[in-house]
Amino acid sequence: MIVAIHEVDDSRLEPYRNVRERDLVGRDGLFVAEGRVVLEKLIAAHPERLVSVLVASHRVESLADVLAGLPSATPVYSAAQTAMDEVVGFPIHRGILALGRRPEVTATNLLAGLPPKALVVGLIGIANHDNMGGILRNAAAFGVNAVLLDDSCCDPLYRKAIRVSVGAALTLPIARAGSADRLIEALMASKFEIVALSPAGALDIDDLAPSSRTAILFGAEGPGLPASILAQTRSVRIEMAGGFDSLNVATTSGIVLHRVRRRPASDRRRRSSPRPESRLTPLPW
Repeated sequence: MIVAIHEVDDSRLEPYRNVRERDLVGRDGLFVAEGRVVLEKLIAAHPERLVSVLVASHRVESLADVLAGLPSATPVYSAAQTAMDEVVGFPIHRGILALGRRPEVTATNLLAGLPPKALVVGLIGIANHDNMGGILRNAAAFGVNAVLLDDSCCDPLYRKAIRVSVGAALTLPIARAGSADRLIEALMASKFEIVALSPAGALDIDDLAPSSRTAILFGAEGPGLPASILAQTRSVRIEMAGGFDSLNVATTSGIVLHRVRRRPASDRRRRSSPRPESRLTPLPW
């Protein structure tokens, strides 16, 4: 059932009021998700986390199939676009927001529940929400089993990070591990081989033979991973053109995760079905 809201001061809209400001100060265990695709992923993966949904009245019909997948007990409110914009504090072009509960999981419990063969991403000092969302999107695309964050990372469930991740922030198992050193300790205690990305890494990514339990660490652009972390781990680099040693960290994560997940050439030759012919034009070199 969709409940029409006609007054901007209706108490049922209070959780959606001044979204940007409240996102920054925290929501006492809640988060706001935005957009159709993000809501679809949340419904598919964790419908029990949904608290309520707010939809612009002119979008209700076009979103009917998405709303039909909600748990029956989840309230759905609709309001005129102008009223919704006023409550939220900025124009909501996508016309749909959802309020959800944050998961409560510790790094220790998350790692303990992983299978014997697992790939983990560890993030240290990732303070940009675009980079956070991009890394999580890549992690989901390449089948990462879990993501650990140190205390200096930004919030993976900040609305923009969720949107950039295309909902992966809501579906991936994610936990904070405390300081960078505690993150390393947790991975070592769970018998992970730890690989750290650095432009000065000792090993080229193409020469990396990942173990059955591998954790890959990414640090902030600019400072990168602390020297103390690199000293405890196996450092890996991506070869780049001379005189240029910087890739966006989200781009780096996509390259590295693809290489790590890539099957050996012998396995690729044994595929039962042929690969589709590439539509890309080969470069002259």
